[in-house]
This record gives sequence, structure tokens and C-alpha cells, in this order.
Amino acid sequence: MTPDPRLRDARRCHHVLNPFHSTHYFSPDLGRELAAVGVPDRSAAYLAVRSAPMGAVGAGTVTATFYNFKHDLVARHVPEVWKAASPETVLAARARAVDATLRRLLGDEVLASKEMAEAAELALRATEACTRHARPLYAAHADLPVPEAPHMAYWHAATLLREHRGDGHLAALLAAGLDPVEALVSHVATGKGMAPKFLLATRGWSRDEYDAAAGRLRARGLLAADEELTLTEEGVRLRAEIETRTDAMDLAPYEHLGEDGVARLTELAAGFIGAALENGAFPADLIGKAA
Repeated sequence: MTPDPRLRDARRCHHVLNPFHSTHYFSPDLGRELAAVGVPDRSAAYLAVRSAPMGAVGAGTVTATFYNFKHDLVARHVPEVWKAASPETVLAARARAVDATLRRLLGDEVLASKEMAEAAELALRATEACTRHARPLYAAHADLPVPEAPHMAYWHAATLLREHRGDGHLAALLAAGLDPVEALVSHVATGKGMAPKFLLATRGWSRDEYDAAAGRLRARGLLAADEELTLTEEGVRLRAEIETRTDAMDLAPYEHLGEDGVARLTELAAGFIGAALENGAFPADLIGKAA
């Protein structure tokens, strides 16, 4: 069946917007800025910067909204992290880290370009059609002010669009009956997910828990009985269905922007993230099935 071109184009745009947001998670600038405000632990820093828009929330809220992080890991750092730095302090540190990261990856000339300003305008226009209901991470970020600098405004808009889609994606995972670890393992099995060594180092799950989730997926007929994490036909169908459901729940911003706007935003976003990738924005072995 030919996919709906509107969903296809929206997903394509997401795929070049989402990594632009994520560049700061892999940047030494984030670690430096968070350490300077009293949060030197890398896991605590990630949990803090992503949840800070929600305020000084507890571990339960973070686990619920992040979905695939082990609660034990979250509870080790939250709400303790707020004693070291308030959400407002964390957000200010995050903004400094994002600015430094983008300047290093793209250069001042690109950040000040008319193309960056155009991308910011298009992405912000798309966010006008985002909705808050049942989207807690998006809703919290949507309450933050839009930065004045075009590159920061573009990053902010990319973040809103990423979290808007992400909140919907969690609903699709839940409807598909995938628990947090099964969601991770099945995504790895597509060949498009984060490599297991990065997941195990950041999400709090043990290798035994990861392997047990793979066993449950095999029992459901979603993974083949091999050691390669090969999706069965049913597994491929389920993962495709999850993405299509996510696309449908995330269509409004891109319909609001219009076909020409989506095409132009995709073109601009692809250029920015392409340059960032060339300048080492992410580890070379970030994606893959290798443990």
C-alpha cells in the first residue's frame, strides 16, 4: 500500500528536525555547563535538562514522560537534582550549551544567515498547530518563551516539534503493547535505533533485562529465533504500524505549514543537520544492532 504522501513528507521533515534538537545531548558543552551549576553526573544532566520545563517534578513524572528509562535510574537523580540546580538554572545552562554547540558545529555565519532565520520562521509557524492535550513534554516546552536569536528560535521550534511527535509516539507504543525495554529492543531490531551499548549506558537497564525483553518479543512472534535481532514479518508490520500511527497523530503541524512550507523546511533542515553531522555532532557508531 502506498503511504499517504502527507504522512511521508511530515516524517521526512521530522527526521531532519529531531537530530538538530538532539545535538546538545552528545555535546561536551552540555556537560560543562551542567557541571558548572552543580550537576556533574551525565545521567542527572540529561534527566534535568529534558524535564526542567515541567518544573521540579518527581521521579514518577519523569519516568512516565520519558517512557523507556528505568525508574530506578530516574529515582537515583530526581528529585535530588533540583537541590543542586533549580529548573530555571538548568534551562539557562541548557540554552548556553545549545548556543555553544551550534556555534561549534555550524559556525557563526550559518547561524546568522537568512536561511537560518527562514527555517526558524517556518518551524515556528508549524508549531502553531501543535496541541497540548495528552502531550506533557510538548506542553511544558510550549510554555517557554521563544528565544530572540534565529538559531535558538529554530532549535526551540525543532524541540517543540520533536516533543510533540514524541508524546504521540509513546501513546502508539503503549497501544502496541510494548513495554519500555521491548520498545527499545524492537527499535534496535529495525536497524534505525540507538546501538545497545549506548542504550544500556544511558537508560538504566541491565544486559539481562535487555535480553529478557528480546525473549518476550520472540515469544510474541515479533523477533526471529536468532541472535541478530531480526524482526519477523509480524515484527516489521508492528513497527511500521507504530510509525504510521505516530505520523497520523503528528500531522497537524505539517498540514498547517502546507506542502511547499514542509518541502522548504525539510530542505533547510537537511542542510543544517548535514553540516552538523560532518562536524562530528554524533558518535559514528551511535546507530546499529551491535552490542
